[in-house]
Amino acid sequence: MKKVDVAAAVILRPDGSFLLGQRASDTFYPGYWEFPGGKVEAGETPRDALVRELREELGIEVDTAYPWIVREHVYEHAHVRLHFFRVIAWHGDLRDHVHSALAWQHADRIDVAPMLPANAPVLKALALPDFYAITHAHAVGIDVQLAALVRALENGLKLVQLREANLPELARESFAARAVALCHRHGARVLINGDAQLAWAVGADGAHLPAEQLMRCRQRPELPLVAASCHDAHELAHAATLGLDFVVLGPVLPTASHPGQTGMGWQVLAGMIENYSLPVFALGGLRPGDMESARIKGAHGIAAIRAAWA
Repeated sequence: MKKVDVAAAVILRPDGSFLLGQRASDTFYPGYWEFPGGKVEAGETPRDALVRELREELGIEVDTAYPWIVREHVYEHAHVRLHFFRVIAWHGDLRDHVHSALAWQHADRIDVAPMLPANAPVLKALALPDFYAITHAHAVGIDVQLAALVRALENGLKLVQLREANLPELARESFAARAVALCHRHGARVLINGDAQLAWAVGADGAHLPAEQLMRCRQRPELPLVAASCHDAHELAHAATLGLDFVVLGPVLPTASHPGQTGMGWQVLAGMIENYSLPVFALGGLRPGDMESARIKGAHGIAAIRAAWA
């Protein structure tokens, strides 16, 4: 079956809500909800198609759209390759021309149904924040790290990786239990680096696989949220095969964690994740001010160690 390329728009408002449309009665999957968009025509790029489709379907003009993830799905009538864009700025009066209804939704409380089958992973990805903080209690001390964690959580941090393999076992377990309790108290999710058993023991939300552990895995760990560190295309492909929730890719810029390495740079990162199916957090020498660069290149957001606690 021939693949059909489709541009799909995640139209976002500042409050985090996104727009869904209900398919009309004279189409495939009538009554199902979907992201606005449509087929990429001959001679168009996916972004060209996105701009045209939103003009035709909704009467709006795109100002800012970031490339995001690319998902494939085989329906009874077509094998589609969906190029998702996050549209954060547009102008014009939003008026629907093709759907039965429109609805603004939040990832954590979808109240319309049914959704098109291809969109389940997309909704899960939309629940991810755009910043991923990584702890280094082994370098700065447990009490210092916990104090920094509290400050960050109070400022809105929602996703944390506990990366503490260098702590002694008992200290690592104690730190993990305290950090998980703090994160959950503030509505944040937390992953344990390299230790799924500890993640279960302390009630963490999932595990983060170092690259070498990722490549040894033959199936996804049985945890609600699983991520991995990647450095090349082979690792990225394996993470996608396992059906992980997101990956961290880097280093992008020079970093104190890898002295002497120049980093891959933004252009290499963009090439590696073009048409990639999982959300990607860029890592390596990055600060919150680099978020725009990451989004332009197709990353979901950025991850950081030192800059997360500054």
